[in-house]
Amino acid sequence: MENKPVKASIKPASSKPRKRTAEARAQLDPERWVDEAIDVLASEGVTGLRVEVLAKRCGVTKGSFYWHFKDRQALLDAVLEQWKIGRIRDIEKTTSVAAGHESQQLHYAIEVYGASRNRKGMSIELAVRDWARHDPQAAAIVEEVDLYRLECTRKLFVASGMSDAEAKSRSLLLYACVFGLSLMHYAHFDDNLADLKKRIAERIIAS
Repeated sequence: MENKPVKASIKPASSKPRKRTAEARAQLDPERWVDEAIDVLASEGVTGLRVEVLAKRCGVTKGSFYWHFKDRQALLDAVLEQWKIGRIRDIEKTTSVAAGHESQQLHYAIEVYGASRNRKGMSIELAVRDWARHDPQAAAIVEEVDLYRLECTRKLFVASGMSDAEAKSRSLLLYACVFGLSLMHYAHFDDNLADLKKRIAERIIAS
């Protein structure tokens, strides 16, 4: 009797999609986690930056977080780095000017940093500064950004005709003013706040 070969029963590969598809990965890239973290930082401070909170905001499980970050500290490092890069980019944009227009650009810098429409940016700024009060790494990043800010405006003051010593004083005064005002409630101090702020800016910038 002839033995007929028996065909192996081969099951077709399952067409069921894997849990982690390319689309899911795209929705959970590191930038998304960092963006969400910065939003939480602005409203709740660094203590609010918990993996479970971010995962819930992103609509995923905590396990998804570890595809991109070793631990919570790695996320905090990424948040600080993104904040620093963003601040330096904005500083360069705000203080870049053609020769002969330095005073106008200084007025613009005061207006931008003191604008009430920039409340979210200021909330992030204040949250990072509060973080820096008790974290050496955050403090180092904030100092790096502050020194860059001061140096950029110092150059504008020097270019407008001031001595280096006077330019440093004015640069520090400028930022002390705009950040100090962001902490104060003075809406009823004067009937014309826009004119008040203009006079303050003139005192800071005038030669």
